[in-house]
Amino acid sequence: MNVLRKHYLIILFILCLACKNEKQPAISEAIKPSENLVEDAEGFSLQTYPGYKILKVQTPWPDAENAFTYLLYSKKEDIPENAEYDVALQVPVKNLVVTSTTHIPALEALNVSEKLIGFPGLDYISSEKTRKLIDSGNITEIGQNENLNTEVLINLDPAVVVGFAINASNKSLETVSKTGIPVIYNGDWTETTPLGKAEWIKFFGALFQKDSLAAETYNSIKTAYLEAEELAKTADDRPKVIGGSMFNDQWYMPYGNSWQAQFIKDANADYLYAETTGEGSLSLAFESVLEKSQDADFWVSTGQFKTYQDLADQSPHYSQFKAVQEKNVYSVSLATGATGGVIFYELGPQRPDLVLKDLIHIFHPSLLKNYETVFFKPLSE
Repeated sequence: MNVLRKHYLIILFILCLACKNEKQPAISEAIKPSENLVEDAEGFSLQTYPGYKILKVQTPWPDAENAFTYLLYSKKEDIPENAEYDVALQVPVKNLVVTSTTHIPALEALNVSEKLIGFPGLDYISSEKTRKLIDSGNITEIGQNENLNTEVLINLDPAVVVGFAINASNKSLETVSKTGIPVIYNGDWTETTPLGKAEWIKFFGALFQKDSLAAETYNSIKTAYLEAEELAKTADDRPKVIGGSMFNDQWYMPYGNSWQAQFIKDANADYLYAETTGEGSLSLAFESVLEKSQDADFWVSTGQFKTYQDLADQSPHYSQFKAVQEKNVYSVSLATGATGGVIFYELGPQRPDLVLKDLIHIFHPSLLKNYETVFFKPLSE
């Protein structure tokens, strides 16, 4: 071996070592993805790579410490060897179990309701279309979200369970996951804006490879919402509004940065607690609310109250409010499905345009004269 050849082999050996020790780039660095396909929601992102998608859920529950990364593929060979993810899921999914009524309208809008095979608390579902599937036996009862009947769920053997959780501890979903059934989290309820909640239809669009239909549906809802907001701005007055109700001597009121407060603002009304910020609900003494809000023009979202007699039965002091005296109290509890589910809690997050129109009709009736409210109904006598 001459000297030149020896030096060549040494250099080649060093280069091979350098290549072998080089860290593999993450998939996001190796291949440029599409732009994030999510516009208004803050709790998840969706990016397309050649052959697969990355669905990242940043806020599966409030104050979540870690995001979840879901890799959606149609062919296994498309998954990069160095991919990092929590769950890899083949799409379109052949069937699924969902755990919140807020998921039902998205499935219907994407024309995949028949893919739903299990749900916890079937009576909470109000949609007539999905109720027909329940009545025909196509959807199985699996208990309650915090206490799923895991034996029944495992026997169903769904392609995926779309769960939701209030914190990092959900033993039922953890048990299901350990059996090998994929569990992915949907955090639509953590969004703080009306449009942000509605955009989670793209989460389900990705599962069924119906991204275009999901985007088209969302864009339609967003356009209708923004048009309604512009209409509300033409009103001459801004009525004063309060919300919430009493429970165990405390009045629970939405914070000023909540999605409920955003609806009132976009309907061109003054929410009397607009300056407050926080998560969950304000907890106030009755006297405090009376002092600040006695002259409010409207009281909306009054919990389970359905009649003015209900209010009087709980507390005669409610009669001191102007909104009660002038019969301007509205509730979402009066619009229910065949088995008692409140339609607002199911359809409201998916159709913020209809929620906003309801409030515009209530606060500014001259702007939507022939409109019939979908969710908010006046309390009965």
